[in-house]
Amino acid sequence: MKSLKPTAILMLLFFSISVYAQRNFDDVKITTTKLTDQVYMLVGSGGNIGVSVGEDGVFIIDTQFAPLTPKILEAIQNISDQPIKIVANTHHHGDHTGGNENIGDLGATIIAHDNVRKRLIDKSPKSALPVITFNDKLHLQINNEQVMVFHVENAHTDGDAMLYFTESNVLHTGDTYFNARYPFIDLNSGGSVNGYIDAVKSGLMVIDEETKIIPGHGDLSNKAEYFTFLNMLETVKIAVLQEINNGKSEDEVASNSALTKTFDNLGYGDHFINSEKMRRTFYKSLKE
Repeated sequence: MKSLKPTAILMLLFFSISVYAQRNFDDVKITTTKLTDQVYMLVGSGGNIGVSVGEDGVFIIDTQFAPLTPKILEAIQNISDQPIKIVANTHHHGDHTGGNENIGDLGATIIAHDNVRKRLIDKSPKSALPVITFNDKLHLQINNEQVMVFHVENAHTDGDAMLYFTESNVLHTGDTYFNARYPFIDLNSGGSVNGYIDAVKSGLMVIDEETKIIPGHGDLSNKAEYFTFLNMLETVKIAVLQEINNGKSEDEVASNSALTKTFDNLGYGDHFINSEKMRRTFYKSLKE
C-alpha cells in the first residue's frame, strides 16, 4: 500500500478544530461492502460512500464528516493502493461533504452540481470546493467504465446528483433515496416533495432488476425496494393533499398520525425524520 505523506498524516490526526468537534466519532466503524470487482459501498456516519477502484485510480462519491477521514482512507487503502483522484458530491450537506477539505488537500479533484459550489463557497476553504461543476449532466470515463452523472431538480436540495456506473450496474442516489425510512427534504435549500418524487422516477428509469443501489442513507438496495419507497412518497402525498384540499392547517396535518400509519408501522419514522416531521414537510411543500 502507498503511504500518506507526513504532512497529510499530521493534518488528519490534528484536525481537532472543526464544526464537528463536539461530536464523538471514536466509536464509528467504516464497513465495506463489495458490489462488483471494482465498485464498493462504505458505511460509517453520514451519507453512504461509493468507491470505484482500478487502473485510473480511486473515485469516490461523498466524504462524510471530516473527523472520519482517517478511517475512510484506511478502508479505501484496504481496497486499493491507488490514490484518490476524483470526488463527486451528491449535494452540499455536511454529512456528505465534511471530508472534502481533507481529501482535497491530498490532491483529489472535486466534482459537483453548480449549486453545491454556490452553497459551499462562503463557508468552506478552497480545497473543499468543487473545481468542476455542471448544470445538467456529465459523463466520467474512469476505471474502464462510463459513469453517468445527472442532476435532478429541487428534490432533496437544489443541487442533487445521481451517479450510474454503466458497466457495474450500480446507482448512487445521494439523499434522493433513504432506504426504508422517511427522507429529509430540505425545503430551505430548494428541495420539494414533487421534485423528490420526480427524482426517484428518474432513478428508476436508468436501472433494472439487477441494479445495486447505494442510497444516501440506509442499507444497500434494489429496484423493488426503490419502487416501494416511491409508493410511500406518492401515498403520503395523496393523503396530505386531500387534507390541504379539506382546509386543514399545518398543525392539524402534522398531528394526524393516520396519514402515515401504514409506513409508521413499517418503521419508516424510526430514524432522523419522524412521521410528524414528514407530514409537516409534505404540507409545507405541497401547500406552496
